[in-house]
Amino acid sequence: MATGREFDVIVYGSTGYTGRLVAEYLAKEYGVGGDLKWAMAGRSAEKLAAVRDEIGAPADTPLVVADANDPESLKAMAQRAGAIATTVGPYQLYGEPVVAACVEAGTDYVDLCGEPAWMHEMIGKYEGKAQESGARIVFSCGFDSIPFDLGVWFTQEAAKEKLGGPVPRIKGRVRKMQGTFSGGTFASFKETMASVQRDPSLIKVLQNPFALTMGFEGPEQPHGMAPVEDEDIGSWSAPFIMASINTKNVHRSNALMGHAYGKDFVYDEMMLTGPGDQGKATAEGVASTNMMGGDGPAPGEGPTKEERENGFYDVMFYGKATDGGVVVTGVTGDKDPGYGSTSKMLAESAICLVQDNTGTPGGIWTPAPAMGGHLVKRLTEKAGLTFEVES
Repeated sequence: MATGREFDVIVYGSTGYTGRLVAEYLAKEYGVGGDLKWAMAGRSAEKLAAVRDEIGAPADTPLVVADANDPESLKAMAQRAGAIATTVGPYQLYGEPVVAACVEAGTDYVDLCGEPAWMHEMIGKYEGKAQESGARIVFSCGFDSIPFDLGVWFTQEAAKEKLGGPVPRIKGRVRKMQGTFSGGTFASFKETMASVQRDPSLIKVLQNPFALTMGFEGPEQPHGMAPVEDEDIGSWSAPFIMASINTKNVHRSNALMGHAYGKDFVYDEMMLTGPGDQGKATAEGVASTNMMGGDGPAPGEGPTKEERENGFYDVMFYGKATDGGVVVTGVTGDKDPGYGSTSKMLAESAICLVQDNTGTPGGIWTPAPAMGGHLVKRLTEKAGLTFEVES
């Protein structure tokens, strides 16, 4: 763990859509010159200063110039920070130099990555080096995949208390969600599709729920691509667009924790659409919709402040033991999932790594095994999330 650095956290990409929200959150919640030492970073000092003023951050907020195309500038940035929180994506285009700089400097790293093929590549290239340097590299510290990764972890903790042990089967079900995509999310999706066209072997990585589990292959998993009637829950369920990312991270978490959920663990994610014929029709309608079709917004664009403030999400986790015992938990967020809530989750993840005694060694991690209960506590107290045992 990096100690004695000039800054606890540097937000790299502060002039971008989401980076700006992260910086705004830190300015509002932690101020400048207090217990948390943080800085804004990006390619242009002028743009950084303009954003600093626009978000109402103090005039003495430190600004750091760094560019993904200038490895030396990234190296210098990483050496000044306990943790880098980067929003500069698509990560498959701009992410590796930042990872490399953090690994070399022994600096913690958090991002918003939902690009599993790139994550798979980074694990292969940098996991050993991160273990040596002490850098904790934690991917997917936003809506993909914190509510789901920590939701499963929280459910298993509840199962141990209520049922005496972890459950081998959990269903993640989005009950309600209101939010929109930004240009950055759309750009990442488009780049992933382009990379598959260049290298068709990536299809196997994208389709494999165990693509991030270091060679471990567990039992067959539900594919979640077609409507199903969830008799346990009493509702129809439709495909959920983030499932292919979140499920991979959940299985990686299980593997990193020595298969704490069991080697036979089965997990899937879908959206609840309601019971009966209407629920079935809604599920079929969702399944036939191309959620990422069309041109989409440009990078740097995203939902308005009103849309972010009015957004929310509510996810249920239904765990079932082999003897029929059931545990149900819920995770909610108080802002739109992709941006209002994600910016708070990313910021608190970075702070958690550098300020909370997580005891996590260097390596490439997912949120649950890296931070677990420490992060649940932070997100509950600071970031508008709830984690509740419902039954």
